[in-house]
Amino acid sequence: MSDTVLPHAASARYGLLGLPLAFVALPLYVMLPAHYAQLGVPLALLGLVLLGTRLFDAVIDPVLGRWVDALWSPPRGLKAVAWAGLALGAGFAALFFPAVQGTTALLLWCAVALTGTFTAFSLASVVHQAWGSRLGGSAVQRSRLVAWREGLGLVGVLLANVLATQAGLAATTIVLWLTLALGVWALSKAPVPRKTWARAALLPADQSLALPWRGRAFRHLMALFMVNGIASAIPATLVIFFINDRVQAPTWAPIFLGAYFVMGAASVPVWLKLIKRLGPSNAWACGMALNVITFIGVLGVGAGDTAGYLAVCVASGLALGADLTVPGTLLTGVIQRAGHAGQSEGAYAGWWQLATKLNLALAAGLALPALQWWGYGPGARDPQALQALSWAYGGLPCLFKLLALALWWRLWRRQNLE
Repeated sequence: MSDTVLPHAASARYGLLGLPLAFVALPLYVMLPAHYAQLGVPLALLGLVLLGTRLFDAVIDPVLGRWVDALWSPPRGLKAVAWAGLALGAGFAALFFPAVQGTTALLLWCAVALTGTFTAFSLASVVHQAWGSRLGGSAVQRSRLVAWREGLGLVGVLLANVLATQAGLAATTIVLWLTLALGVWALSKAPVPRKTWARAALLPADQSLALPWRGRAFRHLMALFMVNGIASAIPATLVIFFINDRVQAPTWAPIFLGAYFVMGAASVPVWLKLIKRLGPSNAWACGMALNVITFIGVLGVGAGDTAGYLAVCVASGLALGADLTVPGTLLTGVIQRAGHAGQSEGAYAGWWQLATKLNLALAAGLALPALQWWGYGPGARDPQALQALSWAYGGLPCLFKLLALALWWRLWRRQNLE
């Protein structure tokens, strides 16, 4: 596989599973709390259940990655994805259509169903990413595989947003089942990673879990990925506050978010061409710089400035394409250079998934307390509080993006890593 570039059709068959895996995230993270609150579950108790299950969801990824490496073969990987898909579809239906009543029963039902759903989601995600990493290849091929996986994931996010808000939970559940079945079928027709003896199966669990961290390139990439990821997650955490209170245009929220995600998906071919021309590392730096310029513009957006904020959404969506395509491309390159290709992709994917989830938690942990400390609260109209919101939404991401650019130069570019 490493000497050829897979055609787009083959890459799309691999990437299609990314659509239902991204599709499921919006209802689980955004709609589920409100759904159980409407059923009469106290918010404080519901929050404890969600916190516990989400912590479990994060820490289980590296363990699942080690298990994937120990038992890896394409047929086993496909079987694991198929079973995970069944469990994910069943868990999703159980969560949103509980068969019990009463606070205690609903909390227990939610905890058990959510734990099973998160486990199935994490297993399918780790296998899917490890499959793509095992296909390996040149930077062009790696970026093409990642682009199809992440680009179709954006389509899944958009589809979930429309269905969940317009068609209801029953239709959303049916579409999830259909897209999961289609994704598993497409993966069965996708290119198969080359057969390689999985030495990770012979390593003790603690050694195989720690194996990625022994490589300096992986540690550097993870540091860069985390800092850049926090910069991207802060606006995601604060976007609704910004639209409602700073722009004061809540009815425009679907348009703003739609423009962002549509532009992100549309920009993927542009970034693929830049990766081919400049290399993935340089292309990522261009995306970071574009993000800095974009979020400086946030500081000038005020009440009623829908056109100005729409321009911010379009520009940040354009920059999103770099964050979608480059990091996964570089990760596969790190695995190849470390000599772990065909052996430990699951361990790498597990830690990568953990970092992705940790970024969202850290962004909320940084941005929300900072906002409160600066005097902002939801619904604020005080000029000082709104200025604080602008600095948190636009200024903090700029600082983290600039730090990411400094790390890129210091830890990555100067070593000429791709």
